[in-house]
Amino acid sequence: MLLSKTAHSFEMIMAARFIYGINAGVTLTVHTMYVLECAPKRLRGMMGVSISGFVSFGKFSGQLLGLSEVMGTEDRWPFLLAFSGFIGFLQLVTLPLLPESPRYLLLERGDRPGCEKSLQRLLGPGWDYSSEVEEMQVEHAALQGVRSHSLLELLLSRSVRWQLLTVLVTFTTLQLCGINAIITIPYSYNHYKVYLYSFDVFRAAGIPAHNLRYAALGTGLCEITTTIVCGITIESTGKRVLLIRGYLGMATTLLILTLTLYLQQHVSWMPYCSMILIFTFIFFFSSGPAGVTAPLPGEIFTQSYKASAFVVSSTLNWVGLFFVGMVFPLIVKYLDYFCFLIFFIFCFASAVFVWYNVPETRNRNVIEISAEFERMHNKTKPKPENKLNSLYLTHSQTGQATKL
Repeated sequence: MLLSKTAHSFEMIMAARFIYGINAGVTLTVHTMYVLECAPKRLRGMMGVSISGFVSFGKFSGQLLGLSEVMGTEDRWPFLLAFSGFIGFLQLVTLPLLPESPRYLLLERGDRPGCEKSLQRLLGPGWDYSSEVEEMQVEHAALQGVRSHSLLELLLSRSVRWQLLTVLVTFTTLQLCGINAIITIPYSYNHYKVYLYSFDVFRAAGIPAHNLRYAALGTGLCEITTTIVCGITIESTGKRVLLIRGYLGMATTLLILTLTLYLQQHVSWMPYCSMILIFTFIFFFSSGPAGVTAPLPGEIFTQSYKASAFVVSSTLNWVGLFFVGMVFPLIVKYLDYFCFLIFFIFCFASAVFVWYNVPETRNRNVIEISAEFERMHNKTKPKPENKLNSLYLTHSQTGQATKL
């Protein structure tokens, strides 16, 4: 992309963006898996939120570098497009310094010494990682003789049906909750000007057109700040609570925002209410679904299903983003501000689904989470005499049991 202007070739930009898109799809999934497998259990929630935190930081950096005072000019735009290449090269140079995933070494290769060595490099010599190794040993014992399952096996397996439904619902709602429709930069569609609503609201509130880009920086900064707060509080609050609170908060905000957008043509101060609601919506999104959803497949699936689960989640994520980009302008054209009622349905339905069907994952390993899924959805009650004999933790994803 750096040489595209010199070569007068838009084809170079298209080819580069295609290659970059493949890299983004692969590395975001692999990065999420690696971070979750390296993080100790008591820090897993915070490390999971860091994924969305850096995604938010990347979007904010793009907004900042795209200002005309930085790289957003006719002369410097090739350097703006090529900047991500510098970041990729920096990552390529530093990757050899990172250890292999401890969970991969133990669960896939059965290499306990290598696992312990990797944990020591990650956590430091003074960190007691014995509990982490023992937790992985329990899962390793449950997975003895169980191979990695394919995508088709994941889709057809009844034992992980509710885990799969959880991924389908949360990742679909992640893109269809309205966040991209609210904070995306305005563009033109078939000569019908579609200002995706943050810019419309900021303009109606009296912000000059040439300063709207700085208002966009405010939305990005709000997203980063809220994500940091979410990372700090996630271990004490709980991920299930953050998801439900986030979805309900977003649904309520969308309803009120629809009303304020309708009234802003009739009430002079209503655009200020809409502007506050936009930042409120970003707050609920960043403090819940944004931080909790990305690492969810790595927490509710065992090692044998994890890779296929991330394939499903990543596909839903990018297909949803493409769908919103292609279809939302048409929806706006015919529904105007009532389009947010569609996003309200997704947010509210997801809150109800999580409330009734998803257990809390905080401070639990994957075996315990699988057992909780089975308890929530298994209508057959165990007989009293079975409880008195012994307690078994049935691993629903392998069909084996671990005696407690």
